[in-house]
Parts: sequence; C-alpha cells; structure tokens
Amino acid sequence: MNPTELHLGQAYFWILAVVAIAGATGTIIAKNPIRGAMGLLTMILSIAGLFLALHAQFLAAIQLIVYAGAIVVLFLFVIMLLGPNATPQFDHRGRVPRWIGGALFAAAGIGAMSLVIRAVPKDTTGKLLEGVPADFGSVDAFGTLLFSNGLVPFELSSALLMVVIVGAIAVARGKSKHDVSHAHEQTVIEQEAE
Repeated sequence: MNPTELHLGQAYFWILAVVAIAGATGTIIAKNPIRGAMGLLTMILSIAGLFLALHAQFLAAIQLIVYAGAIVVLFLFVIMLLGPNATPQFDHRGRVPRWIGGALFAAAGIGAMSLVIRAVPKDTTGKLLEGVPADFGSVDAFGTLLFSNGLVPFELSSALLMVVIVGAIAVARGKSKHDVSHAHEQTVIEQEAE
C-alpha cells in the first residue's frame, strides 16, 4: 500500500466518521421527528460507507436495504401516521435526574474507552491486527455466522421489530375521532395565522 492510498483511506474513514457522528447527534437533538429520522438516515448511510471501507460489501448492502430502506421508512410512516406535531411539550420536571443520568452515562462511556485504550499493547512493532480470511464479508461467510452463532439474536431482533410495529399501530388507533378533528382544526388555525 503506497502512502497516497493510506492517506486517502484515512481521509475516507475520518470524513464518514464525522458524518456518522453528526447524523447521530442530529437524531438525538432534533426537536422535529422528521429531522431526527433524516439524521438517522445520514448515520446509516455513513456506516454503510465504513462497511465498504472494510471490504464487507454484503453488510453495506444489508445496511442500506434493511436500515435505510425499511426501518427509516417505517419510522417516517409512523411519524406521518401520528403527525409530526404529536411530540409532547417540553417538561421541566425531572431535569436534574436526566442530567445526572446523562453524566453517569458519559462517565461510563469515557471509562469504557479508557479501558479499551489501556488494553492496546504498547509494543506496536508487530501487527496489531491479524489478516482477515479471503472470504471475509462474503455472503457465504456471513450466512454461516448468522445462522450458527447469531441465530437467536437475529430472531429476537425480528420479534422486537414486530412488537414496535404493533405498538405503533396501537398508539395510532388509540386516538379518538374527536382528538383527530381537534388536531386538524388546530392545524388550520395555525396555517391561517401565518
């Protein structure tokens, strides 16, 4: 690998890493649920690009088809079904426990990263990582791994998605006709005011 390829590979990684972090941050801090879903889509596309850099073409394709193509579209349908204005009003109660929980989570994350950094051997004269097998990232290798060691988590994630869909339908059907007509009247009043 010549120095130009090395620099281009590093630049590709860092650009996609920054875009992925920006998308994830946008998903978390967006007040509009549609913008949050678009932040999630940005993060998913960046991660698919990182899979391509690792020569895992199958995972990149699955990332695009399943997550970008299905999950984000499902989120958008649920948001449109509930209405983008279905977000609750900002609640000032419980602000201190939320900040404490966030600080504890951040401290745990920083602690975990420091443990990982300490686990890296100091002697970097040899290779840090071993070479990957020739069939790494192929459909055969991924299928063998998925349907042997990963079968139970795969099935549990599909059951979780089914529960999410049923929950979204239950929440959407929970609205009465009076609530829907009142929300429509409120939207009309707001549009007339503009």
